[in-house]
Amino acid sequence: MKEHNKQLVEAAQQAGVATAIDFAIFQNHGYRGLYGGLDQKAIHQRKGLKKSQKILDHMGSTELAANLFRATQTEEKLKRDGVNSKQQANTHTLTWVAR
Repeated sequence: MKEHNKQLVEAAQQAGVATAIDFAIFQNHGYRGLYGGLDQKAIHQRKGLKKSQKILDHMGSTELAANLFRATQTEEKLKRDGVNSKQQANTHTLTWVAR
């Protein structure tokens, strides 16, 4: 997952997601699509995680697979569609929810 997230970061940067804040917003759009509207903070709360704990470190195999799918498909979409603005990049949400 770590390697795919690096590739997603590169694709997002090429699409215009430039700053750390831009990337946090971009990442939250992905989480919202996958988790039925929940952002990173809400997922942390739902899982009972501390601020220092990473969401990806507290997933079962099915949830991890869903996140891998999200990352790989988002990267492909950004590249395939020639996305060139952070606003366009933020429209990559999915319409199903991981359980």
